[in-house]
Order: sequence, then structure tokens, then C-alpha cells
Amino acid sequence: MRLSFLSLLAGCVVLLGPAASAQDVTAEPTYGSESLDEGFLPDPYELDLTAGGSIAVDLGACAYGHVAMAPDLDLYYTTSGNSDLYFFAVSGSDTMILVNTPSGDWLCDDDSYDDGDPLLVIPAAEDGLYNVWVGTYGEDTAPATLFISEVDPR
Repeated sequence: MRLSFLSLLAGCVVLLGPAASAQDVTAEPTYGSESLDEGFLPDPYELDLTAGGSIAVDLGACAYGHVAMAPDLDLYYTTSGNSDLYFFAVSGSDTMILVNTPSGDWLCDDDSYDDGDPLLVIPAAEDGLYNVWVGTYGEDTAPATLFISEVDPR
């Protein structure tokens, strides 16, 4: 009887499968890397991409949207710390932005930009690597354009 219970338990674990993986800041970014120095031109930097993925975001205050496991973009930003950084996206679908800062903080936004698009502002942005994801609020992927600027787009 005990063997049957253990077999049943093992079968349930196999049926459930592994849990979805979280965002991987060490993964190769889907759309590559970019290095921008404070005062970069042209401003804004622009990248066309496909937003979304199979990973449901669940990072404390950032608990909405779906992204891929790998970042969409790794941004290497060089600054004296005097400039604000604006990450925003434009799409015909409901998108969100998720950023892992050089300090390891997770920041996100869903609807702060014009017409419900995301806008994430990092005041006095620090020097270093920013892992950037553009996600979708639902589970479908969608074409989008990511913008990075030192000028408030509003």
C-alpha cells in the first residue's frame, strides 16, 4: 500500500510539471545590447520588438503582465548620475515595462504614458546595466517599440 501511495504522489508531481521560470537577468537578451552615454543622440533611442512572453511577472509591486525569460534589451548606461532615464513603449496592444536596475531593484509600469502605454521614469539614473523587458498585460505577444530617453516624452 505504501508503495502505491508513493507511486501516486510521484505521478502527480510529474503531471504538474515544473513551475514557470522567472526572469533571467543573465540570459542573452533577445534584441541584443546597447551602450548609451549620458547626453546620447539621437534621443530617444528606439527599438522595434515583440512584446510579451510566457512568464507571468510576480515581483512584489511588479505583479502583472507577461514577459519572456530573457531580457529584450541589456542597456549599458554611462552617466554622472545627473540625468533621468525614461523607458516607454508604444503598441496597439496593452503593454508593460519591467526593468532590473544596476542596483538589482525591479521597477515596472503599465499605463503611465499616453493612451495607456507604459512609461517608467528613473530619476538621477545610476551608471551600469539595465535589463529591460517589454511585456504584454495579457498572454498574447504584440509588436511594440521601446524608447529610451533622457527627456520626458509627455
